[in-house]
Amino acid sequence: MRKLSFMFMMLSLMCFAVPAFAQGGEAAPVNWVAIAAGFSMAIASAICGLAQGRATAAAAEALARNPAARPGITFALILGLALIESLALYTLAIIIVKVK
Repeated sequence: MRKLSFMFMMLSLMCFAVPAFAQGGEAAPVNWVAIAAGFSMAIASAICGLAQGRATAAAAEALARNPAARPGITFALILGLALIESLALYTLAIIIVKVK
């Protein structure tokens, strides 16, 4: 028990000693806008990829069930894919405007 208490005391002492020996000066600022922009583009691309996959799968299933409705299904699919892709393009445009 005494060894465990001594170990925790030394660990706490080391935790408090680290700031004492830190160098002074100013660190380079972190560009949080660029980091957040990268995450937002990754999320938007992932959502677009999932949505496009589901839309294409639904269109293929609809064509398999009713081949006579091909023109309507194709038009709806292309319109839907264009609107889904616009999410990623709008995100990219906002990132280009915000990140300098």
